[in-house]
Amino acid sequence: MYRGLKVVDGHADILYRMESEGLSFYDVNSRLHQSAVNIQKSGVDVQVFVTFIDPTITPSEQLYKVLSSLHRFHQEVEKSGSIELITAMEDVDRLIVKRTTGAILSLEGADAINGEIAVLHALYRLGIRWIGLTWNGANSLADGVGEERGGGLTKFGKEAVKEMQRLGMVTDVSHLAWRGVEDVLAIADKPIVASHSNAYAIYPHRRNLPDELIQGIVQSGGTMGVTFVPHFVGDRENQSIDDLMVHMEHLLRVAGPDGVALGSDFDGITETLVNLRSGEDYPLLLDRLIDEFGIDIAKKVAGENLLRVLRNTIH
Repeated sequence: MYRGLKVVDGHADILYRMESEGLSFYDVNSRLHQSAVNIQKSGVDVQVFVTFIDPTITPSEQLYKVLSSLHRFHQEVEKSGSIELITAMEDVDRLIVKRTTGAILSLEGADAINGEIAVLHALYRLGIRWIGLTWNGANSLADGVGEERGGGLTKFGKEAVKEMQRLGMVTDVSHLAWRGVEDVLAIADKPIVASHSNAYAIYPHRRNLPDELIQGIVQSGGTMGVTFVPHFVGDRENQSIDDLMVHMEHLLRVAGPDGVALGSDFDGITETLVNLRSGEDYPLLLDRLIDEFGIDIAKKVAGENLLRVLRNTIH
């Protein structure tokens, strides 16, 4: 814990970057934003480890890559006393008491499922507990924000969301076209998250969400992960935590203290905020949350809101 905060980062593409660049998680000189050393310095208690696969290859090829990435996690990252896998809420509580970082496995973009519920079940058995339905393009579940038609969930997408929620997997709508977010909210009976998106009202980037969808996510019992991606924060150069806090303040007004969380997108970005360059800088943001909003709201934003989602989702 960092100054009494239970800290959860809802999105970091660590596995993607390990796979694509051949980087080592435990190398003390690793270029990973969230290497083992940087996670230890960050104060993060639970880290969502994301595997993202290049959407230009076929769904079958993507599935092979997903399996390779999960194997890499189990072989190279998972280690007792350092990083331990979370598959149930009891794991979260145990690891926080133990002061060991918990890892949640996430798939960003469900292209690899390719219309097969059996693949979803297999991924669940391999430890995935969190799925972002799309990346920017379209797949068998829905349209992403980069698909011009901006469609909602497909028939299979609705089936998949319902099955994810029955199994106990977090449904993540970041990257989803807005109509798709509406469709998810209409059928969900468990909390929904947008793991790494910001406020469209502050900066109108297609990856940010409008107030009405943010409020819908909160009404589902879910929360919104403020992300550190400079292109989603604003358009000026040398953006910093100051600029991120503008989004944070707006989201707290619109969503309330239960509706805001953290989703760095570390290791999924090539540019960073000038004073939030890796997990090593995380304490600067955590201190700022306490100073700006007080300890009670800081606790919710830093981790309690995502822990609530997990408690109400995973079995």
